[in-house]
Amino acid sequence: MKKVKNSEIRKMTTEDINKLIKETKEELFNLRLSRATGSLEKPHKIKELRHTVARCKTILRERENEKEMVE
Repeated sequence: MKKVKNSEIRKMTTEDINKLIKETKEELFNLRLSRATGSLEKPHKIKELRHTVARCKTILRERENEKEMVE
């Protein structure tokens, strides 16, 4: 999975962001499993994926806050 920019995430729908989080977490699990078995080739990918999940969750939270402000 390639690195996703904030601007790209903001253009996505909420459903797409949730799907991206799910896919990223699955890939993160697989990388952690590879690391545990000693066959991980690119350890920096774990950090990138963790940051991607955090960015997605932050943007979702911002959207929730915007909804609360409008109501």
